Amino acid sequence: DVPCLLFQDRYNLLDREPEREGLLSAAAGAGSGFIAFSPLAQGLLTDRYLGGVPADSRMARAGSLGREGLNELAARRGQSLAAMSLAWLLHDERVSSVIVGASSVEQLADNLRALESPSFSDEELRRIDDLSAGAGR
Repeated sequence: DVPCLLFQDRYNLLDREPEREGLLSAAAGAGSGFIAFSPLAQGLLTDRYLGGVPADSRMARAGSLGREGLNELAARRGQSLAAMSLAWLLHDERVSSVIVGASSVEQLADNLRALESPSFSDEELRRIDDLSAGAGR
């Protein structure tokens, strides 16, 4: 038997199903790592769609639950929305890593800034929870 060493699932500020369904805790309890894919919700957690999502886009179905508020919080932290979103995932010790995609060097550099981010205060974490409440598939 080979134990599960790493579990991969979609997880981000707008899709928190692994958290709600207990998958993060289950992986940690089994001694497995957890790796998040689609950490930026297919671009919704970047500044690309803050002005609105094209009606004919596949993103239109995902809605904009609190993205503007999340962006404001990120700006107060001195971060882009993308960097804060990645930092939020990585602040949870149950998350081993995230799978990011970048179509430019600038996007990659912004993603890497998540590693330089300040710790989240309890107030910031509560605000993030409030702004992302009801999000998910």
